[in-house]
Amino acid sequence: MAIVNTFTKLIFGDEAYNTCELAVIDAFRSMEDTVSRDTHKEMGEYLRNLGVREMIQLVSSLRLRIADCNKTAVSNRAVPTHTPQASAPTHGRETH
Repeated sequence: MAIVNTFTKLIFGDEAYNTCELAVIDAFRSMEDTVSRDTHKEMGEYLRNLGVREMIQLVSSLRLRIADCNKTAVSNRAVPTHTPQASAPTHGRETH
């Protein structure tokens, strides 16, 4: 719903966007060359001129792109690992 809500705000010229909505706008810009440098108002005009099928396709494509970006971000996160120290106490065990 975040995508549809963001598109609605763009269409109606709202200029108050939260972090999530700005992320949707950035993703929209990155996947649609025709709006990559547009203002929010121009993006709203672009969206207003889309047909229903085009809008549905755009929302679906954007949803997939955002999901792919989220998967990539999660897989790129550093996973902390525990590396035993060479000087760790042996607690009565001999090591060779």
